[in-house]
Amino acid sequence: QVQLVESGGGLVQPGGSLSVSCAVSGSILSIHAMRWYRQVPGKERELVASITSGGSTNYADSVKGRFTISRDNAKNTVYLQMNSLKAEDTAVYYCNAEVKVRTFFAARDYWGQGTQVTVSS
Repeated sequence: QVQLVESGGGLVQPGGSLSVSCAVSGSILSIHAMRWYRQVPGKERELVASITSGGSTNYADSVKGRFTISRDNAKNTVYLQMNSLKAEDTAVYYCNAEVKVRTFFAARDYWGQGTQVTVSS
């Protein structure tokens, strides 16, 4: 009923920049928090950044000052601008949205399929 479609991702050199986006579609009543997670094989999924419906942001210490999360409420889209990328940023990046749908009384978390970001020379 709710779909998250990611765009972007790919290969970038250390020190470079990359931007990924995630558009939410479906029977949406409202979207609360939107988040980006990342995961490498064998490790727990890590919260990278979050943004509330009002635009308040939080970042993992490892990306603070380098990454910027933003959202376009009119487009139901969340973005992650990644600058000064490091090899350790290599991961599958997942978008997450806390969505209130028309057919359920409470908001639920929905996930994108993930997009690979590889930082390598």
